[in-house]
Amino acid sequence: MSRIFLIGYMGSGKTTIGKLLAARLGYRFLDIDTTIEEKYFKSISQIFIEKGEPEFRLIEKQNLHDLAEFENVVISTGGGAPCFFDNMDYMKAHGITIYLKLSAAQLTERLESSHDGKRPLLADRKGAELLQFISDGLVSREPFYSRAIFVVSGADEGIVTKICEFISHS
Repeated sequence: MSRIFLIGYMGSGKTTIGKLLAARLGYRFLDIDTTIEEKYFKSISQIFIEKGEPEFRLIEKQNLHDLAEFENVVISTGGGAPCFFDNMDYMKAHGITIYLKLSAAQLTERLESSHDGKRPLLADRKGAELLQFISDGLVSREPFYSRAIFVVSGADEGIVTKICEFISHS
């Protein structure tokens, strides 16, 4: 399969791992959020504020379909993308889905210092409030994420190698 979709909660490493994986495979890396920002000349936060989450999710779905037309690509999805419409079914039908899984505590640690203004769903949450928000989010998203064909810990050493080994045996 020449399309790999990376899914997981925000902060799970989809962009970082995606770029490394694409380089290793000789594929192109595509990030849904980046393509949306470039298309609309606005940040995801601005789009969320101006259009609201329902409209953003429609934009996200359309961009997912657009990017899935390409061959030999690693696509980093937004954290919520697998949870809306038929997006998870669509990704599974058009490529390999890989879930980068981290615990709520690991995600909180990663996101605590890096989300300032970039992640609209996190707003001004910090500490225990951020941990609870992420925990709740994982509970609601896990049924979608766990449908991925391959689940790997986002904290694993050698994660790119593990993904490549899985792909080579698929």
